[in-house]
Amino acid sequence: MKLLRFGPRGHEKPGLLDADGVIRDLSAHLPDLDGRHLGRETLAQLAELDPSRLPEVPAETRLGPCVGRVGKLICIGLNYSDHAAETSAEVPPEPVVFNKWTSAICGPNDDVIIPRDSQKTDWEVELGVVIGKEARYVSEAEAMDFVAGYCVVNDVSEREFQLERSGSWDKGKGCDTFGPLGPWLVTPDEVADPHDLAMWLEVDGQRYQDGSTRTMVYQVPFLIHYLSRFMSLQPGDVISTGTPPGVGMGQKPPTYLKPGQRMRLGIEGLGVQQQAVVAEPSR
Repeated sequence: MKLLRFGPRGHEKPGLLDADGVIRDLSAHLPDLDGRHLGRETLAQLAELDPSRLPEVPAETRLGPCVGRVGKLICIGLNYSDHAAETSAEVPPEPVVFNKWTSAICGPNDDVIIPRDSQKTDWEVELGVVIGKEARYVSEAEAMDFVAGYCVVNDVSEREFQLERSGSWDKGKGCDTFGPLGPWLVTPDEVADPHDLAMWLEVDGQRYQDGSTRTMVYQVPFLIHYLSRFMSLQPGDVISTGTPPGVGMGQKPPTYLKPGQRMRLGIEGLGVQQQAVVAEPSR
């Protein structure tokens, strides 16, 4: 299934995308698509519904983040061998873990706001993994049983804030609108191999990222196993698993986002995001 959330910001309803690409309203069957409703039993019940009997939603309706009430948005840095090479960084001996604050989360087609004083706002298309049940000290062998689905993430990053301002990466990663999620949460039965998906990103029609999850260093089962040693993973948590090469920082010379530009990005089978880049409004 391709599950989603639609409607005004803060008032999204759950829905699904039918086989003809029509959005269908699921709000008669669950209150929201969040951690409370991402267990395998609930997903199995939704899969039994006849989409043609669900109300249609107008195609122009805004899409919200594909998961509501996200508790943690956990990110993995330098997790693609070819991306590490383009930034002259070594592949780390263990996963690099950082956070995006949940206030960064927005819809897949919402505007991305460049923060005040930013000169180096960058893009990163990433595979998101959505947790479906609590995971603590999970083995690699059982890790995939905890996955509710997959989605596209744009790990928007301010490189000066991230790398040149001392301390952790987090302050360059968690600005408002720096975490578009969606358009869909795609259940595992529709993703044959999450480690063999084409992924790409364009700015104003120019393709910068054109990679594949094949070059992911630490794969999804290991990441769930690894993270669950240091924290409990809760239903509705999202793991953003890293980016392939082609980020702005890796261009020669480096190229960063400017107000008025448009990003378009996607992952094979998981849908496409489109964002206008806008300046932070002045006071």
